[in-house]
Amino acid sequence: MKKYDAVIIGFGKGGKTLAAELAAHQWSVAMVERSDKMYGGTCINIGCIPTKALIHSAALAAAGHPLTFDQRRAYYKESVAAKTALVDLLRGKNYHKLADNPLIDVYTGEGRFLSPETVEVKTAGGTLQIGGKHIVINTGAETALPPIPGIAESRRVYTSTSIMELDRLPQRLVIVGGGYIGLEFASMYASFGSQVTVLEGFPELIPREDRDIAASVREVLEKQGIEFRLNVRVNSFRDTAEGVSIAVSQEGADSEIDADAVLLATGRRPATAGLNLPAAGVRTNERGAIEVDERLHTLAPNIYAIGDVTGGLQFTYISLDDYRIVRDELFADGARTTANRGPVAYSVFIAPPLSHVGLHEAEARKAGLDIRVTKIAVSTIPRARILGPAEGIFKAVIDAKTDLILGCTLFGPESSEVINTVALAMKHGITARELSDSVYTHPSMSETLNDLFA
Repeated sequence: MKKYDAVIIGFGKGGKTLAAELAAHQWSVAMVERSDKMYGGTCINIGCIPTKALIHSAALAAAGHPLTFDQRRAYYKESVAAKTALVDLLRGKNYHKLADNPLIDVYTGEGRFLSPETVEVKTAGGTLQIGGKHIVINTGAETALPPIPGIAESRRVYTSTSIMELDRLPQRLVIVGGGYIGLEFASMYASFGSQVTVLEGFPELIPREDRDIAASVREVLEKQGIEFRLNVRVNSFRDTAEGVSIAVSQEGADSEIDADAVLLATGRRPATAGLNLPAAGVRTNERGAIEVDERLHTLAPNIYAIGDVTGGLQFTYISLDDYRIVRDELFADGARTTANRGPVAYSVFIAPPLSHVGLHEAEARKAGLDIRVTKIAVSTIPRARILGPAEGIFKAVIDAKTDLILGCTLFGPESSEVINTVALAMKHGITARELSDSVYTHPSMSETLNDLFA
């Protein structure tokens, strides 16, 4: 059995960055990845990179001259091929960045614990055992499939991973799930030219957001041709000669919806199956996420868990910050923790993007906080007018007594960039007035902060 200073299970953002860091400190490292299609992790291969590449292509299609559906299908096929080429390029670079390092061995196979210090790896060539003084679990998350009859039998039901391999644009697409992933794909496929119907089981769309924001999002997406059906129960799927039939119930009435393809956007869960965690003394919670403390230790003293597998926010930049926490404990003072990470922003890449950080207005009022709320219609922003359809809302939630920023929601062009400025201000205690009095370039979306936080 070959022994290493560290064994990392999962080639994701946090794991791969940590592997390179450990090797720079002359540690011997084993990287275990079960699939040769996942070098680099979820983001590069099946997450943010391929989706955002397709979203960009879709935006170009929506902004171009009117096309026939056959022309849209040809353009979509080209876009999928370009996406695949990009992913292949990045995957190869990520592999060689580690595999070409003499201190790092990359094992392609499924890893499982035999003890807190020993991992068994089942590869195409056989099974071997490796040992590690430190072990890091970075296996990410996987699609959570709902127990709906017909999923396994259908050839036209896809996940967010498999649909990006489909190179024929569906004329009629049904998306099961009106959460953030579902909305991103809905906006993207509508821009490519599909007729999109979103089926949501709850009575409200994106219930996490304030109702004024959710209403604005729905209005904008409906203008793109997306149909929303709320309070819908999906009963089964059945392939037909022309496509797929979805049996649904809504308000006591049963009906069927015909489509060319179905996307299941029903969430993701921590990927821990097969790891044999009890042998390592690692515990999971009721949602299947690995339990960790604020420095990402599991119950086993030598084992860390980072990224999506811990059940927190499923963003690649959280996985990267998890790497920093482990790095700082190993090589610095260990002051960095999940508790002092600060406010974390997120963006949903619909058209236009929806971005948020901190508290929503409803959350602040429920907590009994004394707040003031400011809003600006995107239609009043010069830069938004330049960029195209100026739709959406910018909204801020401010502590009325301290003038500190409690939260901010930006639904409009380039919001995924502007929200980072707000998040940084919140982390460092910059007041709304200070942010409002800052100097921004013109014309830009950032200059809206002059008015939003005044």
